[in-house]
Amino acid sequence: MFEALARFVVRFRWLIVVAWVAGVAGAVFALPSLSSVTQSNNAQFLSADAPSRHAADLAAPFQGASPGATAIIVASRANGPLTTADDAAIERVLQAAATVKDVTSVRDQGVSADGQARRALLVTVPNGPGNAPNSDLVTAVRATFTSASAPVGLTFHLTGPLAQTTDAGTASTQAGTNIHRFTLLFVIVLLFVVYRSLLAPVVTLIPAVLALLLAGPVIGQAGQAGLPVSPAIQQLLVVLLLGAGTDYGLFLVFRMREEIRRGREPREALIAGMARVGESITFSAITVIAALACLALASFGLYRGLGPALAIALGVMLLAALTLLPALLAIAGRALFWPTHPASGQQSVGVWGRISTRAVRRPLPVLAAGVLLFGGLAAGLNGFTTGGFTSSNPATAGDSAAGTAVLSAHFPAPTNNGETLLLRFADPVWHNPNALQTAQRQLTAAAGISALTGPLNPNGTTVTAADLANLHSSLGSATSPPATPPAGVSPSLYQTYRASTQFISPDGRTVRFDAVPAAGPAGSRAAIDAIPALRTTVTEVATGVAATDSGVAGLDATAHDIYTASTSDLARLVPIVLLAIALLLALMLRSLIAPLYLIVTVGLSYVAALGFANIVFVHYGNGEGLNFIIPILLFVFAMALGEDYNILLMARVREEAHTHPLREALTRAIGRTGGTITAAGLILAGTFAVLAIAGNNTQARQLGFTIAFAVILDTFFVRTLLVPAAAVLLGRYNWWPSALSRIPADHRSTAAPDPTAGKASDPTRPATTGGKP
Repeated sequence: MFEALARFVVRFRWLIVVAWVAGVAGAVFALPSLSSVTQSNNAQFLSADAPSRHAADLAAPFQGASPGATAIIVASRANGPLTTADDAAIERVLQAAATVKDVTSVRDQGVSADGQARRALLVTVPNGPGNAPNSDLVTAVRATFTSASAPVGLTFHLTGPLAQTTDAGTASTQAGTNIHRFTLLFVIVLLFVVYRSLLAPVVTLIPAVLALLLAGPVIGQAGQAGLPVSPAIQQLLVVLLLGAGTDYGLFLVFRMREEIRRGREPREALIAGMARVGESITFSAITVIAALACLALASFGLYRGLGPALAIALGVMLLAALTLLPALLAIAGRALFWPTHPASGQQSVGVWGRISTRAVRRPLPVLAAGVLLFGGLAAGLNGFTTGGFTSSNPATAGDSAAGTAVLSAHFPAPTNNGETLLLRFADPVWHNPNALQTAQRQLTAAAGISALTGPLNPNGTTVTAADLANLHSSLGSATSPPATPPAGVSPSLYQTYRASTQFISPDGRTVRFDAVPAAGPAGSRAAIDAIPALRTTVTEVATGVAATDSGVAGLDATAHDIYTASTSDLARLVPIVLLAIALLLALMLRSLIAPLYLIVTVGLSYVAALGFANIVFVHYGNGEGLNFIIPILLFVFAMALGEDYNILLMARVREEAHTHPLREALTRAIGRTGGTITAAGLILAGTFAVLAIAGNNTQARQLGFTIAFAVILDTFFVRTLLVPAAAVLLGRYNWWPSALSRIPADHRSTAAPDPTAGKASDPTRPATTGGKP
């Protein structure tokens, strides 16, 4: 099959190259970009029945249909209370902001207790996935600040979810650009070192780059069709495709060079190389694709989108590796290796051949040492926990960060970074103010709450429920009060009533309280773990005041639901991924035994890498925990990418085992593939290391480092030491129940099957030489 494909590609090489270039160009122009469908808020990936999603629906009267589509305009004066001129300028800004395209409302949330700041909620039309529309809106709102002719000393900032996400997205875009550049530069430099050739690195990279350019729009189209697309896809896509694509290129180019050293002409060597490693490349890619596709079964939308999206990208990369890559190699010919000149009879077995010889002579000590090493690293899992459940890190500089600092300085802490407690009543609370008073009193006294802000103390000033009810009776809705306080109402009480709009819905039936959990600061593991108890408290209070519904929204509530969903998915998907990989390995190797120890050895590198990452980032880095996405993504990548090299090695061992005793077959296979695996592993690990270095958030740094370390362990220890040791101990049972398991382990044969032998000689189907591979 792969020989026939190679002959087809050689014959139509120029047409295939043109088709790829035209196809990529057409997709880039005709299909949506990946960034246009990206969803940046992890809460969007939760299922509709998640408690935090239900609470967010209850909070819709305060923040619109989407919390991520809201922002806060905050104005402040550092040297004293706001003046009349300041208030006039603020009104001009609020009126101008309300006219900005896609802004649905601007709701004044009152003046701070110290009189030095004033805030307003900006509600916008959710633009859906993508950052570009949000960026235009945020820029337009901020432009109103400079056009308001504000008095000297009055400053404006735009912060809140929409502004923070937009500012973080801008920083992430720059980080993504850096990742692309540095990854490409790293791969180019390392390929030049590996190949010692000028043309081979370029030819190897072209298919990976074109696959990357094509995969983005294809995933973008899938995103428009409903596939959840997270920012992690953008960061992982370039790393995965350049790393995996380069690996596939190395597999084929090195085998082509080996065949040239056996006396074949370049195109003949290419066809022979494809016949030998085409199956390995295909099964390697399909193994990763299958593992990633299993994530489609996840309940958490981030995983459900991430896996299939990357699987689509790997499918594009596999197509390029089997068509575009050999077409380019056929065009390049012998010039591919210039200035080196591979020739018949050159030595192709290096240092790994000598290392493997020692490993197979003493398999038990090697296996025991490996288990001890990996077990020691896995001990780092002591105290393992996860974190990073909320969206990408907010920008630490810029206008949104400055606005957040102003809010923290002038407004109560619960309104800035707390949990939102919601009660829904059958009738407006104005008709029963005692329920409002009772609810706020009980929540304030609850053991799990250290600070509470609600309608009776908005912005830090206190009012009774009866006063609020009377003000509502005389003034009407707080969302559209008179421009000036009516006679008999003090300015302070009037401002408090205006501020209550952020806690009582316009229909009076939904009441909101902002709370700081007593368990720990917002975002801490203790605060996240305290969410179930907080939900119980709110439910009990709701029952006591005859509320018909209740809920807890906020970062910690969302984080708890994400933790629950991601932990459940990890436990459920691990067996499915293992089964899929085991079946593919059994099919590839025609064995039921070899897949067992191949999976176990890669599993050892998984727990070792996870344990070492916990040591680095938690025990010594003082982090709250590893990012929640790491355990499942590391598992998928470590198992699937690790099996890439298993497939290349064991396919070669099986090939050599037809003509040599098992120990010698292992030595020859490792000697011939060890350099390829080492180079491929270094490149793949290096691309993930670039993600760790150039990433602009904790998730990218932890993910890049952990996967890079797992690949290094797999490359230098699992593949070249543990797997050969286990194979030697099992002997011919490696291949059970295939026919090879019935051949004596110490047999010798004089010839090996050659899939390219015996073909007619013509320009596109050159004759090949027989003999041992």
